[in-house]
Amino acid sequence: MPDIPDDLRTFGAPPSAGEIEEMGRRVLASLPPEFLIRCSNVALRVMDFADAETLADMEIDDPFELAGLYRGVPLTQRGHDDPTGLDIVFLYRRAILDWWAEEDVTLEALIRHLVVHEIGHHFGYSDAEMEAVENLGE
Repeated sequence: MPDIPDDLRTFGAPPSAGEIEEMGRRVLASLPPEFLIRCSNVALRVMDFADAETLADMEIDDPFELAGLYRGVPLTQRGHDDPTGLDIVFLYRRAILDWWAEEDVTLEALIRHLVVHEIGHHFGYSDAEMEAVENLGE
């Protein structure tokens, strides 16, 4: 085996779905309490890719083009009498890792961006409002 220079990083296996999920949960836990209360019915789920039906519904041909997705009814579209359903934030691991390989950011920063963006859809926020929330934890 050839010698590895001392200044070269060592690399292990790519992060697992469980590790990506834990990063996402840490992002959720870092949000201000007033946001957390309104996210109590939001589940976080990590899959390698979106399923074929989701990709077809969104008219996406390449599964690497979808890194995150919110499924549910935004709070701004619910009435007072609407039952609270289960909302889900999906993180798509392989698409995230591909995106990360192309960016000059940490994986944690990318996960934070995705989770905040998808939770923003839950709140019915605009892109500017999502960016303001994302900047709260920095």
